[in-house]
Amino acid sequence: MRRWLAAAVLGLYLGLGLASVAQAAIDTYQFRDEAERERYQALTKELRCPKCQNQDIADSNAPIAADLRREIFRMLGEGKSNQQIVDFMVDRYGDFVRYKPALSSRTWLLWFGPGILLASGFVVLAVIVRRRRGAATQGNPELSADERERLAKLLEKEQTHD
Repeated sequence: MRRWLAAAVLGLYLGLGLASVAQAAIDTYQFRDEAERERYQALTKELRCPKCQNQDIADSNAPIAADLRREIFRMLGEGKSNQQIVDFMVDRYGDFVRYKPALSSRTWLLWFGPGILLASGFVVLAVIVRRRRGAATQGNPELSADERERLAKLLEKEQTHD
């Protein structure tokens, strides 16, 4: 009974903890039109929270994420374009703030590294398979005439014993 009670208390505690994490940040901004609201939502989904590191600023409850959302709303009100807003955030927080960093000399490894590693793995695998196949065919050389004759005698002898 004690175990059941402890499990129930632990489950309730974890359930409440997860429920508080699952709450999304709610901002009550008044937008001029639906297009501006959609731009705001797209921008907050595109930018990463500097504190949370793997969460966009739309879903983060961190104070810095709230500040960034407020800054995006302000800049939208000033009539800035999405690119100007993203550039401002990148200038201020670095390329890390973008989920999809721009292709540049500093980020080419990030974009092409996984593909290069995958292709290299396939090349290594092909070389290993080819070597093993070559070793298997070299392990069974053709028999000479004497060896064939001896093998035939052994097989004939074996059949007569059965």
